[in-house]
Amino acid sequence: MAVKYEAIKTCKQSGARLGKVHTPHGVIETPAFMPVGTLATVKTMSPEELKQMDAHIILSNTYHLFLRPGHDIVKEAGGLHRFMNWDRPILTDSGGFQVFSLSELRKITEEGVHFRNHLNGDKLFLTPEKATEIQNALGADIIMAFDECPPYPAEYDYVKQSLERTSRWAERCLAAHTRPDDQALFAIVQGGMHADLRQQSAAQLTSMDFPGYAIGGLSVGESKPLMYEMLECTVPMLPQDKPRYLMGVGSPDALIEGSIRGIDMFDCVLPTRIARNGTCMTNTGRLVIRNAKYARDYGPLDPNCSCYTCTNYSRAYLRHLIKADETFGIRLTTYHNLHFLLEMMRGVRQAIREDRLLDFRNEFFERYGMDENSKGF
Repeated sequence: MAVKYEAIKTCKQSGARLGKVHTPHGVIETPAFMPVGTLATVKTMSPEELKQMDAHIILSNTYHLFLRPGHDIVKEAGGLHRFMNWDRPILTDSGGFQVFSLSELRKITEEGVHFRNHLNGDKLFLTPEKATEIQNALGADIIMAFDECPPYPAEYDYVKQSLERTSRWAERCLAAHTRPDDQALFAIVQGGMHADLRQQSAAQLTSMDFPGYAIGGLSVGESKPLMYEMLECTVPMLPQDKPRYLMGVGSPDALIEGSIRGIDMFDCVLPTRIARNGTCMTNTGRLVIRNAKYARDYGPLDPNCSCYTCTNYSRAYLRHLIKADETFGIRLTTYHNLHFLLEMMRGVRQAIREDRLLDFRNEFFERYGMDENSKGF
């Protein structure tokens, strides 16, 4: 089997789980945050820098790599790991979310999705078989089944039809998957904001015995309490002995709350995206380095952070770089935000080990001035 989940401990205080996901390119300690490298690169970061901050796994995007440079080129180059010089685990998503979010002109059929390339307008057609073929060529350790991600809000009947189509597509992805020995295909649970539909989706997909399961269609505009409610009704339906992945979630509060609810893996563009605007995650909350009050602040970005940025550069310098649109400024804020989340997840894992994750959450939220209804970042 390409991927195996090893359960290490369950937190007595919270029920969160500590584990390891074993893959052909190494071990992922969970709960884990995965930096997003959409186009085979985490924006402005080198693989060496990601290793410095001890990222165990990164995510790349099937849809974008299909458009450029093309999965055939990546395959010729020896696969995604060799192409981007990253020898640790990689996960590729199926492209489903991008087809639905980036392409306004699209038509969903039982066979697949007709859509237009968002770069040049070309007509394209993506099926479960094609999405699986592309990911087989890319060669990631974990690949995702092609799914339909319904918008929020959406009518109950539409969401029901959508999740049932997602289940049929998942079955077709399984049949098309040519590399089960070195690539683990995960299914994606859908069902919108309806507990019964979430449970129906989970039941259908777990009956097919995938190596792991993702929860999709959350963090799409709903409130945090509603997202947590959907997790609480979905996670118990998923197998104990397989990884659970919550897609597209990356705010510090949601990572902690998701871990408490039994999630093992998370990904999100949030830390890298807000870094490019000069917004930084710190141990006392959100800091916008562009603000004038930092013009003569010669202290570190976050006095409690040991990352390269905080060890070497001042808030005043970072503000100058970001205001001047210097790439180095974006590199430094990106490095800090990713390091911050990866370090926070180390703290989450240690708190599980010590049976004190609820205490960890309360201390963290108090420093941040947050509660579970906060929008975070």
